[in-house]
Amino acid sequence: MSRIGKQPVPIPAKVKVEVQGSVFSAEGPKGKLQYRLPAGTSARIEGNEVLVSRSSEEAQSRAFHGLARALISNLVKGVSEGYSKRLEIQGVGFKAAVQGSIVNMALGYSHPILYPIPAGIKVTIEENTKVLIEGADKEVVGRVAAELRSYYPPEPYKGKGVRYAGEVVVRKEGKTVQ
Repeated sequence: MSRIGKQPVPIPAKVKVEVQGSVFSAEGPKGKLQYRLPAGTSARIEGNEVLVSRSSEEAQSRAFHGLARALISNLVKGVSEGYSKRLEIQGVGFKAAVQGSIVNMALGYSHPILYPIPAGIKVTIEENTKVLIEGADKEVVGRVAAELRSYYPPEPYKGKGVRYAGEVVVRKEGKTVQ
Protein backbone atom coordinates (compact mmCIF):
# COMPACT_ATOMS: atom_id res chain seq x y z
CA MET A 1 0.00 0.00 0.00
CA SER A 2 1.13 3.54 -0.66
CA ARG A 3 3.02 5.00 2.30
CA ILE A 4 1.58 8.45 1.65
CA GLY A 5 -1.85 7.29 0.53
CA LYS A 6 -2.62 5.30 3.68
CA GLN A 7 -1.98 8.26 6.02
CA PRO A 8 -5.17 10.03 7.11
CA VAL A 9 -5.61 13.75 6.39
CA PRO A 10 -6.52 15.61 9.61
CA ILE A 11 -9.34 18.14 9.29
CA PRO A 12 -8.87 21.39 11.29
CA ALA A 13 -11.80 22.62 13.37
CA LYS A 14 -12.59 25.60 11.11
CA VAL A 15 -12.69 23.54 7.88
CA LYS A 16 -15.79 21.83 6.49
CA VAL A 17 -15.22 18.94 4.06
CA GLU A 18 -17.64 16.97 1.94
CA VAL A 19 -17.39 13.99 -0.43
CA GLN A 20 -20.05 13.60 -3.11
CA GLY A 21 -19.27 10.66 -5.37
CA SER A 22 -15.84 11.38 -6.83
CA VAL A 23 -15.80 15.11 -5.94
CA PHE A 24 -14.05 16.21 -2.76
CA SER A 25 -14.79 19.76 -1.58
CA ALA A 26 -13.36 21.75 1.32
CA GLU A 27 -14.47 25.10 2.68
CA GLY A 28 -12.65 27.22 5.24
CA PRO A 29 -11.72 30.79 6.16
CA LYS A 30 -9.45 31.22 3.10
CA GLY A 31 -12.00 30.03 0.52
CA LYS A 32 -13.66 27.02 -1.06
CA LEU A 33 -11.93 24.44 -3.28
CA GLN A 34 -12.98 21.27 -5.09
CA TYR A 35 -11.05 18.30 -6.41
CA ARG A 36 -12.26 15.45 -8.63
CA LEU A 37 -10.73 12.17 -7.44
CA PRO A 38 -8.98 10.10 -10.12
CA ALA A 39 -10.54 6.83 -11.31
CA GLY A 40 -9.89 3.95 -8.95
CA THR A 41 -9.62 6.07 -5.80
CA SER A 42 -12.24 7.06 -3.25
CA ALA A 43 -12.33 9.20 -0.12
CA ARG A 44 -14.40 8.92 3.03
CA ILE A 45 -14.68 11.02 6.17
CA GLU A 46 -14.25 9.31 9.53
CA GLY A 47 -14.50 11.61 12.53
CA ASN A 48 -12.15 14.51 11.91
CA GLU A 49 -10.01 12.73 9.29
CA VAL A 50 -10.23 12.00 5.58
CA LEU A 51 -9.16 8.53 4.46
CA VAL A 52 -8.24 7.81 0.83
CA SER A 53 -8.47 4.27 -0.53
CA ARG A 54 -8.05 2.58 -3.91
CA SER A 55 -10.11 -0.05 -5.64
CA SER A 56 -7.40 -2.27 -7.15
CA GLU A 57 -3.69 -3.04 -7.07
CA GLU A 58 -2.97 -1.91 -10.64
CA ALA A 59 0.07 0.32 -11.11
CA GLN A 60 -1.99 3.34 -12.17
CA SER A 61 -4.37 2.96 -9.26
CA ARG A 62 -1.45 2.70 -6.81
CA ALA A 63 0.14 5.84 -8.29
CA PHE A 64 -3.10 7.83 -8.07
CA HIS A 65 -3.65 6.71 -4.45
CA GLY A 66 -0.77 8.76 -3.02
CA LEU A 67 -1.42 11.63 -5.46
CA ALA A 68 -5.07 11.94 -4.42
CA ARG A 69 -4.16 11.95 -0.71
CA ALA A 70 -1.47 14.62 -1.23
CA LEU A 71 -3.81 16.87 -3.25
CA ILE A 72 -6.59 16.50 -0.66
CA SER A 73 -4.09 17.43 2.05
CA ASN A 74 -3.08 20.51 0.03
CA LEU A 75 -6.75 21.52 -0.37
CA VAL A 76 -7.44 21.22 3.37
CA LYS A 77 -4.30 23.19 4.27
CA GLY A 78 -5.07 25.80 1.59
CA VAL A 79 -8.58 26.60 2.80
CA SER A 80 -7.46 26.74 6.44
CA GLU A 81 -4.06 28.50 6.26
CA GLY A 82 -3.47 29.41 2.60
CA TYR A 83 -0.25 29.40 0.58
CA SER A 84 2.14 32.18 -0.34
CA LYS A 85 5.18 32.73 -2.54
CA ARG A 86 7.59 35.66 -2.48
CA LEU A 87 9.42 37.08 -5.49
CA GLU A 88 12.21 39.65 -5.59
CA ILE A 89 12.90 41.94 -8.54
CA GLN A 90 16.52 43.02 -8.98
CA GLY A 91 17.89 45.41 -11.58
CA VAL A 92 18.20 49.14 -12.17
CA GLY A 93 14.77 50.55 -12.97
CA PHE A 94 13.03 47.20 -12.51
CA LYS A 95 9.80 47.53 -10.54
CA ALA A 96 6.25 46.25 -10.20
CA ALA A 97 2.87 47.68 -9.19
CA VAL A 98 -0.66 46.33 -8.80
CA GLN A 99 -3.30 48.29 -10.71
CA GLY A 100 -6.72 46.85 -9.95
CA SER A 101 -6.56 43.20 -11.02
CA ILE A 102 -3.39 43.57 -13.13
CA VAL A 103 0.28 43.38 -12.17
CA ASN A 104 2.24 46.03 -14.11
CA MET A 105 5.96 45.19 -14.31
CA ALA A 106 8.75 47.30 -15.78
CA LEU A 107 11.60 44.89 -16.52
CA GLY A 108 13.81 46.80 -18.94
CA TYR A 109 11.78 46.02 -22.05
CA SER A 110 10.41 48.73 -24.35
CA HIS A 111 6.91 47.99 -23.06
CA PRO A 112 5.37 47.31 -19.65
CA ILE A 113 4.40 43.74 -18.84
CA LEU A 114 0.75 43.46 -17.81
CA TYR A 115 -0.25 40.24 -16.04
CA PRO A 116 -3.92 39.64 -15.14
CA ILE A 117 -4.31 38.27 -11.60
CA PRO A 118 -6.43 35.07 -11.53
CA ALA A 119 -9.50 34.81 -9.30
CA GLY A 120 -8.74 33.77 -5.72
CA ILE A 121 -5.18 35.15 -5.79
CA LYS A 122 -4.02 38.24 -3.89
CA VAL A 123 -0.83 39.99 -5.05
CA THR A 124 0.81 42.70 -2.94
CA ILE A 125 3.92 44.72 -3.79
CA GLU A 126 6.30 46.07 -1.13
CA GLU A 127 9.03 48.61 -1.88
CA ASN A 128 8.28 48.29 -5.65
CA THR A 129 10.55 45.21 -5.84
CA LYS A 130 9.12 42.62 -3.44
CA VAL A 131 6.09 40.66 -4.65
CA LEU A 132 3.92 38.55 -2.33
CA ILE A 133 1.47 36.11 -3.93
CA GLU A 134 -1.18 34.58 -1.64
CA GLY A 135 -4.09 32.23 -2.21
CA ALA A 136 -5.85 29.06 -1.12
CA ASP A 137 -4.91 26.89 -4.13
CA LYS A 138 -1.28 25.77 -3.98
CA GLU A 139 -1.14 24.99 -7.71
CA VAL A 140 -2.43 28.42 -8.79
CA VAL A 141 -0.13 30.30 -6.38
CA GLY A 142 2.88 28.41 -7.74
CA ARG A 143 1.80 28.91 -11.36
CA VAL A 144 1.34 32.68 -10.91
CA ALA A 145 4.78 32.95 -9.28
CA ALA A 146 6.39 30.90 -12.07
CA GLU A 147 4.71 32.97 -14.80
CA LEU A 148 5.78 36.27 -13.23
CA ARG A 149 9.33 34.94 -12.89
CA SER A 150 9.36 33.69 -16.50
CA TYR A 151 9.09 37.24 -17.91
CA TYR A 152 12.70 37.93 -16.87
CA PRO A 153 14.45 35.02 -15.08
CA PRO A 154 17.64 35.97 -13.24
CA GLU A 155 20.57 36.10 -15.60
CA PRO A 156 23.97 34.72 -14.52
CA TYR A 157 26.23 37.69 -15.37
CA LYS A 158 24.72 40.64 -13.49
CA GLY A 159 22.10 38.71 -11.51
CA LYS A 160 19.25 40.98 -12.52
CA GLY A 161 15.74 39.68 -13.09
CA VAL A 162 12.81 38.22 -11.16
CA ARG A 163 13.72 35.53 -8.64
CA TYR A 164 12.11 33.62 -5.82
CA ALA A 165 12.93 34.96 -2.34
CA GLY A 166 16.04 33.19 -1.13
CA GLU A 167 16.90 31.81 -4.60
CA VAL A 168 20.64 31.59 -5.16
CA VAL A 169 21.76 32.63 -8.63
CA VAL A 170 25.11 31.15 -9.63
CA ARG A 171 27.06 34.02 -11.13
CA LYS A 172 29.42 33.58 -14.10
CA GLU A 173 32.63 35.45 -14.67
CA GLY A 174 32.54 37.83 -17.62
CA LYS A 175 35.01 37.91 -20.48
CA THR A 176 38.52 39.06 -19.62
CA VAL A 177 40.56 41.49 -21.74
CA GLN A 178 43.96 40.16 -22.80
